[in-house]
Amino acid sequence: MSDTASQSASGTDLNDVYNARILELAGNIPRIGKLEDAAASASAISKMCGSKVTVHLKMADGRVSDFAHEVHACALGQASSSVMARHVIGATRADIEQVRDQMRAMLKEEGDPPTGDWADLEVLLPARDFKNRHQSIMLTFEATLDAISQIEAAADEV
Repeated sequence: MSDTASQSASGTDLNDVYNARILELAGNIPRIGKLEDAAASASAISKMCGSKVTVHLKMADGRVSDFAHEVHACALGQASSSVMARHVIGATRADIEQVRDQMRAMLKEEGDPPTGDWADLEVLLPARDFKNRHQSIMLTFEATLDAISQIEAAADEV
């Protein structure tokens, strides 16, 4: 990797972004696999790097009741997916949209990181200097919201 590709404008080195907590989250992703009885499945792919996250989920009373995912991404995408899997059960569409919007603002607009149950996502703050990594981090949110949309659309047709 060239020096320009591995260092941000602020001088942060890409190797510094992959800190111990990110690697811990990436190495311990819960809920890996498929839900055979999922109400919906959705994938999101990064055009930039080829990372892919596929989410399988079920909902009850407007909340995620079961969740599994297949994660083929860099450590940053894996860490983001790991946090999603730890906190998505019981979440509503609005909850996931709020965290997605907070993450987007954190990465692109120097916004504050998510708090509360989602505070572990702050570990991805150093990635804001590496725009080519943002899409991989956001895949889990895109796929989860797509699956929720599918379930809502199917419910509307009934």
